Amino acid sequence: MEARAGLRAPPASGRAPRARCWVLPTALLCLYGFFANLRPSEPFLTRYLLGPDKNLTETQVFNEIYPVWTYSYLVLLFPVFLATDYLRYKPVILLQGLSLIVTWFMLLYAQGLLAIQFLEFFYGLVTATEIAYYSYIYSIVDLNLYQKVTSYCRSATLVGYTVGSICGQVLVSVANWSLFSLNVISLTSVSVAFATAWFLPMPQKSLFFHLVLRSQVSREMKVLDCKNGAVIQDDAALKRVPGWEDIELKVPLNVEEHSAEPQSVQEQKVDISKVLRELWRDFLQCYSSQPMLCWSVWWAFSTCGYFQVINYTQGLWEMVLPSQSFKIYNGGVEAVSTLLGAVAVFAVGYIKVSWATWGEVALALFSLLIAAAVYVMDTVRNIWVCYVSYVIFRIVYMLLITIATFQIATNLNMERYALVFGINTFIALALQTLLTLIVVDSSGLGLNIFTQFMIYASYFAAISLVFLVSGIHSVMKNYRRQEEMPSRSTASTP
Repeated sequence: MEARAGLRAPPASGRAPRARCWVLPTALLCLYGFFANLRPSEPFLTRYLLGPDKNLTETQVFNEIYPVWTYSYLVLLFPVFLATDYLRYKPVILLQGLSLIVTWFMLLYAQGLLAIQFLEFFYGLVTATEIAYYSYIYSIVDLNLYQKVTSYCRSATLVGYTVGSICGQVLVSVANWSLFSLNVISLTSVSVAFATAWFLPMPQKSLFFHLVLRSQVSREMKVLDCKNGAVIQDDAALKRVPGWEDIELKVPLNVEEHSAEPQSVQEQKVDISKVLRELWRDFLQCYSSQPMLCWSVWWAFSTCGYFQVINYTQGLWEMVLPSQSFKIYNGGVEAVSTLLGAVAVFAVGYIKVSWATWGEVALALFSLLIAAAVYVMDTVRNIWVCYVSYVIFRIVYMLLITIATFQIATNLNMERYALVFGINTFIALALQTLLTLIVVDSSGLGLNIFTQFMIYASYFAAISLVFLVSGIHSVMKNYRRQEEMPSRSTASTP
């Protein structure tokens, strides 16, 4: 019995310290998210690149520089996803902070086409490493705090982006600051974020690597006998062993710290091939659900179009009304669209709709509204109409992506959350890369900005048509099933 003393469950208060320690890491992560997104120069990026500071041409910016972000984001996403989990989040957050510093330092001092293309590569690294920011907190806090800390962290990034956009607009329109000065502020802000990240506590477990190692440990532990001397036959029985939860918490990558564990546990090594096999099994299980597949397909295709519109909207505005002859209000428009989008996202929690029945129809109708907004931006060559259409576009997308997130999350446990959204994002980037290569890149068609937006409007219209047909079919099938149920119950009555 003494040999099994380490298997005894800890007292009820044993988890209290961990439950109380969520405040500091959450506060630090929120500070990091706020300063990392406080970038007043970002709404004016296209104007800055086309202006005297960089003196680049429209073809260079739209067809040769911006596509680099898409390509680098796609290439980096999967390796960064695995590295995030294996390195336990914090090092990747630090990498993101460092990449932000490099990006804005180059934005200040780099000159020439090739240098700015390298800048876009580092910005691709910034966006690829965002998964660490949104995953880190789940490895620190208890499950019952997930909703609270998620809202805090996402709100911090939203507030940071909004404050940055407002500050940029005020400094440009009222104080007549140069765009170079705005980039200095952005560099200072991301440097503060990088410094803040160093104080984040290091998580003691990862997600997929932790689970694979735990399964290896469980196979080792199955040979141990319970108190009554019976051999453990399966994982369910294993988890009934007194103290298993305590052992499970000791399985993270720093297992060498726990010398009291069996030698076989300490010698476990993470096998990357086993991790990939676990990922593949989870992938097949997750996407075998028809509702999951439906919402994920919309997520991937619409996010692809959203990225394209967001990337090139400033270029469209510049073509509609050049900034040299007009005081642009890009920062104000970004701030308004973000705030109204946040209100729409908040309102989603109070909308009571049978999404299982009407979800696809809702996706179709709102996707049509997105297509109309993009079409108006492209065809009505008025800057104020463009601004309003852009605000509508962002609000509707943020509303729908929140609904899609909720619907997917209801069919997932938290251990598969990162996997599904990582895959959906990867598919979106793959589609965006293909679209960019054909439509935007100078090695492809290299179309002008107005033709591009006409294609994007048609793209969203096609999405709307597909989901409208599928949604009508689903609604009819549900009603048919409801009509058949009473007749079946009547027929079965003696």
